[in-house]
Amino acid sequence: MTAIFAALPVLLLGCVSSPPTEEHDHSHESWTVTALGERFEVFPEIDALEVGQTATAHTHVTRLADFGPLVEGTVEIVLVDGEGEQVFGAGESADPGHFLVEVMPQRPGEADLLFRIDDGAGIEEIPGGRVRVGAADQPEGLIQAPELPAGSDGGEPVAFIKEQQWQGRFATAWVEEGHLALSVSGVATFRPPAGGESTVTAQVDGVVQPPGGARSWPFVGRRVERDAPLFRVVPLVASERSLATLEGELEALAVELESARSRSTRLRELLALEAVSEREVEVTGVRARTLEARHRAAERDLESARSSREGGAEGAGISLKAPFSGRIAAVSTTPGATVAAGDALARLVRTDVVWIEVALPPQDARRLAAAGLRGVVLDDPESGPVRIDEGLSLVSVSPELSHRTGTVTVLLEAPGLAGTGFALGSTVAAQVLMAGEESGIVVPASAVVDDGGVPVVFLQLSGEDFQRQTVTVLGRQGDEVLVGGLAPGQRLVTRGGDAIRRSSLMASGEAHGHVH
Repeated sequence: MTAIFAALPVLLLGCVSSPPTEEHDHSHESWTVTALGERFEVFPEIDALEVGQTATAHTHVTRLADFGPLVEGTVEIVLVDGEGEQVFGAGESADPGHFLVEVMPQRPGEADLLFRIDDGAGIEEIPGGRVRVGAADQPEGLIQAPELPAGSDGGEPVAFIKEQQWQGRFATAWVEEGHLALSVSGVATFRPPAGGESTVTAQVDGVVQPPGGARSWPFVGRRVERDAPLFRVVPLVASERSLATLEGELEALAVELESARSRSTRLRELLALEAVSEREVEVTGVRARTLEARHRAAERDLESARSSREGGAEGAGISLKAPFSGRIAAVSTTPGATVAAGDALARLVRTDVVWIEVALPPQDARRLAAAGLRGVVLDDPESGPVRIDEGLSLVSVSPELSHRTGTVTVLLEAPGLAGTGFALGSTVAAQVLMAGEESGIVVPASAVVDDGGVPVVFLQLSGEDFQRQTVTVLGRQGDEVLVGGLAPGQRLVTRGGDAIRRSSLMASGEAHGHVH
């Protein structure tokens, strides 16, 4: 979506000076101005201007990149008239963001006001309106500064000084028109795609072993590739038969096999001399082959017995492999455990693709099917909304209504959940985005404050003055809200509106000011 806030031409704000307080003396001749540039906001409180006299300018400089105070850099106030520039620089800043500039005009009359800020990354010049320098008997100050259109409900401005702004999460931006995609809302559940879930089971009765040593044992969350070995199952041998018995049987079979092979060889030689019949040779050969099969089986029994009773030998047993690439979701056995054929050992799920089941009202499901899918916004209670646009597709719309919920299930296919914070099985609120848009004033959701059940925002009137504005929420999509009641060109508090509201509730009419 197109960005809704962008830098506009510099805004210059005149404001009424505050009444005197014990903290900082604002005399009736002092004045303030707010100047917004591309990178900085400058808010000086300046004494009346008089030829040959020093006017102190307590200048507050805010970095617009993060709305924190300018800590290091140079600040200059420049008066520009027909005879050239008069440049007045600040001394070292005693406090972050606060620069003390002594302005001593040398010529009376009108001049353009300019602020020159250098933070080491470049110099920005910010126009600050027009001033008049007075004579000794008539000091003067700001005479021209366009005002920001308030568009508020009225009422007294709320003071929120720079030191408060710099301490917390605070930001402002210009109000602009934007667009929100048409959407329908429902509850989403994540599950593996069709064929993307598999239970690995034992094929025979046996003892489960790691496929390649203890460190190769599968664990929950482990990523595995297709055909990667997961387990080794060593078939069981009857427990009442000792290793010594099995070894004796194998040795006896070896002796019988050797005797049968020798007799078979001898009879074939005699057959060539026609001293024996072909049937005798055939019977002897069958016996030799039978003993060979029994000998091989005895060898396997002995190997299996040794593997199960002495920790196993590398490569012994049946290897169970991953049917597809994915991650281990569950492991239900332990190394050395005895299992029966058919017992579940682990569960594997695909994570490169996920299916999102969204329960929608029937009319919304029909609207989505007709308009087409554009994206989905998933509500993560911890990290905020997550939007998915790329790789998303509509798999199906259920042909039946759930009698329990009265909704229709819409099935979406999305890329894997890596990096989203969601897990398979999660259930979250979702907005399914459709083709088509709604146009109007779109603001960050963080700008809208709940004021006793009434949605409000705060507009910036000057560097430290703000005003409450009631808005109408027309639509919400993730971290963006379509509202009524605002106009392009206003300066909106996008973060920190709740702090301004608390400040207004705590205010009891006392004057405010800075400690300089």
